[in-house]
Amino acid sequence: MNISSFDDLLTAARQQAQPQRLLFVFASAELPPDSTAAQREHFLAGQGGALVPVMCVDKTPGELLSFAELVQESQQFGQEWSIVFAAALSGSAGIEPSSEAAEKPLQRMVEAIKAGTLGTFIPFDRLGQAMRLG
Repeated sequence: MNISSFDDLLTAARQQAQPQRLLFVFASAELPPDSTAAQREHFLAGQGGALVPVMCVDKTPGELLSFAELVQESQQFGQEWSIVFAAALSGSAGIEPSSEAAEKPLQRMVEAIKAGTLGTFIPFDRLGQAMRLG
């Protein structure tokens, strides 16, 4: 299935043979202190910068009805973000993964984003549309 929106992600997660837990890492774009004048100009135009994870959460597809709900929940923490990365953790034997089981994969996601290794995650903009980075 081609995932072009957050709704597509929820649909795909609900259709899997094993129950899923969705993992989300919210990140903001920041300009590194050693940036060049050209990099600053691009950043001010809404391009470039470094992605910095600011918060993360895990949810089952049943706990999350829409992207608007995820955005509303994120606002309760007072952290500005510009992109949210999503991944899924699959259960086994019909049992969904617990929040505790999601802790280490979420931490690995945070570390991967810090390192710029984004290939296995689906990035969404603030409107819930899948993005292509690069």
